[in-house]
Amino acid sequence: MRPIRPTAAFMLRHPAHAIALGFGSGLSPKAPGTVGSLWGWASWLLIQNSLSLTSQAALILVSLLIGWWACTLTARHMGVSDPGSIVWDEIVAMWLILFLLMPAGFMAQLSAFLLFRFFDAVKPGPVAWADRLFKGFGWRGGWGIMFDDLVAALCTLIVLALWRWF
Repeated sequence: MRPIRPTAAFMLRHPAHAIALGFGSGLSPKAPGTVGSLWGWASWLLIQNSLSLTSQAALILVSLLIGWWACTLTARHMGVSDPGSIVWDEIVAMWLILFLLMPAGFMAQLSAFLLFRFFDAVKPGPVAWADRLFKGFGWRGGWGIMFDDLVAALCTLIVLALWRWF
């Protein structure tokens, strides 16, 4: 199967595609992971004001499970094991970071965004390990798409906690 480059038509063909492609943010021709992360940040600002803490936590958990399904299916339909246009992993990771960080001012949120983008793009140490751990197609590969971003989120939170502590 030849790899498919996602388009708006591809995204609208299946609900999993729309989710995995971040409702269009993953279609950005440049830096789709950054655009998806920005979408995650902006959408969290709305979510946090609309839902209770319990509902926010439930949303993140459900989004992880639905994202696992959506990323698995979309990667298979695209014929690429971890396409850059799949950004649901970045969105949910940003939600997790902000859920644990908030309330926080703009500079703390910006620092979280920049740190997350660093860990996700450069993939130092544990993020590189997580990225290699689950590869391929199927449920294992779909989890791999999500897992390295969760580790990048954890690294971001650790750096922010150490920064606050010192």
